[in-house]
Amino acid sequence: MATKHDLILAHIESLQVGEKISVRGIAKSLDVSEGTAYRAIKDAENIGLVSTIQRVGTIRIERKLKKHIERLTFGEVVRIIEGDVLGGANGLEKDLNKFVIGAMTEEAMQRYITPGSLMIVGNRLDAQKLALKEGAPVLITGGFDTSQEIRALADQLALPILRTTYDTFTVASMINRAMSDQLIKKDILLVGDIYMPLEKTSYLTTSDMIKDYRALSDAAQHSRYPVVNKNTRVVGIVTAKDVLGKADTQLIERVMTKDPRRVKKEMSVASVSHQMIWDGLEVMPVVADDLSLLGIVTRQDVMKAMQLVQRQPQLSDTISDQITGEIQSIEQDIEGNKLSTPQFTFGVTPQMVDELGTISFGVLNEVIANVTKRVMDVNNRRNAWIEQVSLHYFHLIQLESELKIEPQILELGRRSAKLDINVFIENSLVAKAIVVCQVMERP
Repeated sequence: MATKHDLILAHIESLQVGEKISVRGIAKSLDVSEGTAYRAIKDAENIGLVSTIQRVGTIRIERKLKKHIERLTFGEVVRIIEGDVLGGANGLEKDLNKFVIGAMTEEAMQRYITPGSLMIVGNRLDAQKLALKEGAPVLITGGFDTSQEIRALADQLALPILRTTYDTFTVASMINRAMSDQLIKKDILLVGDIYMPLEKTSYLTTSDMIKDYRALSDAAQHSRYPVVNKNTRVVGIVTAKDVLGKADTQLIERVMTKDPRRVKKEMSVASVSHQMIWDGLEVMPVVADDLSLLGIVTRQDVMKAMQLVQRQPQLSDTISDQITGEIQSIEQDIEGNKLSTPQFTFGVTPQMVDELGTISFGVLNEVIANVTKRVMDVNNRRNAWIEQVSLHYFHLIQLESELKIEPQILELGRRSAKLDINVFIENSLVAKAIVVCQVMERP
């Protein structure tokens, strides 16, 4: 049976895009309390149904669809190539592992065809049939059709046979990009990969008393617990500081911190680490869309995960990787002495300039950010995140310029750092940045 919370979300989703909503209006029209309406509207904002705009109020917006490809299925390939399905539609949910271009003899191509691969070929019926018999779906380029026999074979084997009007080179490029994006997505560590699930999570309810907290704390050897209501929705968090000096019979609901920061399984570990740093949090509840408790993530979990990511090899290049791959470090001065703080060089390539032929502001920011990270690594501050960058141009940095970047540490503490980064071309100062970092330490 749907709860009041679910009914409110369904009502909000049924509204026209652009329609204004309010707590009082929702409460009155659906006969619920204003507290219930408020929580549902906040949840609707978290999942992208509404947005609060200054001087306008809360309005219904177009829900943003998830753009990342979780699995690259043949059904997803159809969308990417703007194609259609000629046969084997029952196999569209199968995953694509690799693709093979059928530009060789049947005997030569047979060694490359494996189950799960995609054969990209033109109007060669023999190659299409061979691929299907070897367990590989087929993509026909150039808008060509296939025979009824091959359609029937595709249906029988549940192997899709697809068609697109694009040429072979174009579709191969499109699919290769999608596969690369999928690898990058897999590299991004999510909360769902590291959180402690509900069955292993200790928590309290609003009807528990402080004596229950103390008993749980003694047994579990922890000091922070999420607090849930009778529907297992997170309504607060309680810590040792909250119960200090309080009577055993006092309700947890009276001393807990209400409406704590919550995270979703789909959020990246990096974004959660930022929240933990800025708000000084040791534990965050992991919740579903209806705010029901799924588990917790701790500061220690996040730190271990970030350290693991830093040790893993990169599987696919992002735009950031392409930029920072051009940065070279200088560890010694011209006399061969080791520098206390490394310096760096960077060459401006054609891909990194704007329409005026000067370095893109975003590229220079990325260079500054990477230099900062490398300096922090050298100083054993691996869990550091940039909080603020103040970047100033003094002269335009043109195509094929060779930059020398000289960072200087202004402050280096346990929880924060400040760097002064100067950018030179042939000993002439062309840009300068002040960078402030936050450092995450173990609890």
